[in-house]
Amino acid sequence: MDWMNPIYLVAFALVLSIIMFVLGWILNSKMGKSSLARANQDAKKIIEDAEKEAKNLKREKLLEVKDEWLKKKQEFDNEVNTRRQKLANYEKNLDSREENLEKKFDVVVQKEKANRELEQKLNRQREILDRKSAELERLLHEQNNRLEKIAALSADDAKKMLMENMIEKAKSDASQYIKEIRDRAKIDAKKEAQKIVVQAIQRTAVDHSVETTVSVVQIQSDEMKGRIIGREGRNIRSFEAVTGVDVIVDDTPEAVILSAFDQYRREIARIALERLIADGRIHPARIEEVVHKVESELEEEIIHEGENVLMQLGLHGIHPELVKHIGKMKYRSSYGQNLLQHSIEVAYLTGIMAAELGFDVILAKKAGLMHDIGKTIDKSVEGPHALLGYDLAKKYKEHPIVVNAIGSHHEDIEMEHPIAALVQAADAISGARPGARREPLEGYVKRLENLENIANTFEGVAKTYAIQAGREIRVVVEPDKVDDGFSDKLAYDIAQKIQEELEYPGQIKVTVIREVRKIAYAK
Repeated sequence: MDWMNPIYLVAFALVLSIIMFVLGWILNSKMGKSSLARANQDAKKIIEDAEKEAKNLKREKLLEVKDEWLKKKQEFDNEVNTRRQKLANYEKNLDSREENLEKKFDVVVQKEKANRELEQKLNRQREILDRKSAELERLLHEQNNRLEKIAALSADDAKKMLMENMIEKAKSDASQYIKEIRDRAKIDAKKEAQKIVVQAIQRTAVDHSVETTVSVVQIQSDEMKGRIIGREGRNIRSFEAVTGVDVIVDDTPEAVILSAFDQYRREIARIALERLIADGRIHPARIEEVVHKVESELEEEIIHEGENVLMQLGLHGIHPELVKHIGKMKYRSSYGQNLLQHSIEVAYLTGIMAAELGFDVILAKKAGLMHDIGKTIDKSVEGPHALLGYDLAKKYKEHPIVVNAIGSHHEDIEMEHPIAALVQAADAISGARPGARREPLEGYVKRLENLENIANTFEGVAKTYAIQAGREIRVVVEPDKVDDGFSDKLAYDIAQKIQEELEYPGQIKVTVIREVRKIAYAK
């Protein structure tokens, strides 16, 4: 037998493989049974441990639930006890209130009983009083009848006589009492007022110049007059139409006169004419060009003038439009007095008096400076200048005290602050300076007549005399109709009526004269 034959080798290898497989399977089966046994033991142990842990967890949860139940039970018991305590307190309070109500009810019943007894007593007393009143009235009637028979006067006549006597006595007593009060007030107020006003006047020094209605333009030669007039007067007509100013070319040597009541237009015309004369070219087109240019320049100058005045007075915060109107005051006049100079002086006077009295000096100066600002508004707008200025200042959100002072300085509206009264006083002081203002003759005579007519309207006045250029009026009364006590009241009443009905610069003194003359003849 040849063992080296490949067939035998393959068969041997196959048999060997089978044997090895069988041996491996036997070994693997034994090892698997051993692993399964171990796994069963581990599983049993895990199950036992899990059962133990579950029992422990169950025990813990039962304890927690029991604790929570006990806690809730305790809270519930506490709440029940609290409510029971509150209910007990409520019952106690109700018992107490019920007891108090019973006591009050008893008191009310007793008071009602007492009131009924008192009412019965009052009724009895009322009946007694009615009987006594009727008896008294009967006795008075009998007494009045007896008095009428004795005095030969009726009750109405006696009552009338008594009332007349009492009225006369009351008038006399009232006049005397009013005089005493006014005298005491004058003693205290006059000294202080005089001191404040005098200090204000002494500390203010303002030059006054009376404005005219004409301006004079100097020319180099009279030949220039012909060029100003122009061919057939066309230059002068054009100039007058553009400026609104009358040009007077007369025999005055080397001078042309410009006439207009509006100082602003007259100033534009003066500057424009001087430039035309210096330039030499005078014709309608050139006249219009120069006048318009001067108007724009003067508008700027007005604003600068207003700003300079505010700097001079130490004021600020005023609306630009109001500043422009302040500058316009330079070309306005009041009774011949320059309006800007007058307003500056009033501002200083008002500020000084306000400082003495402890008021706001800045507001006082503003009110004094702008009190006549209504005079700068176009003349086509109708109304008193005080109210026009009031509307203008209110429009541009000026301070209410300043607005009221502007509107009330001529008493067109009611004064709401002492500063308004200071503005009125300062305005009168500035206007009353000697030479500060001038008045037309017709207006002066009319004012004197009105003064005398007002005084003559009062009962008991015999004669009136307006003297001291209308600064004083003397009233002579009939001595048998007006006594000394009533004379003082008469002077006060006349002064009040003059204030209400007349407009005048400064103040007017009212003097009442009561003179008794006894005449006898020696024969």
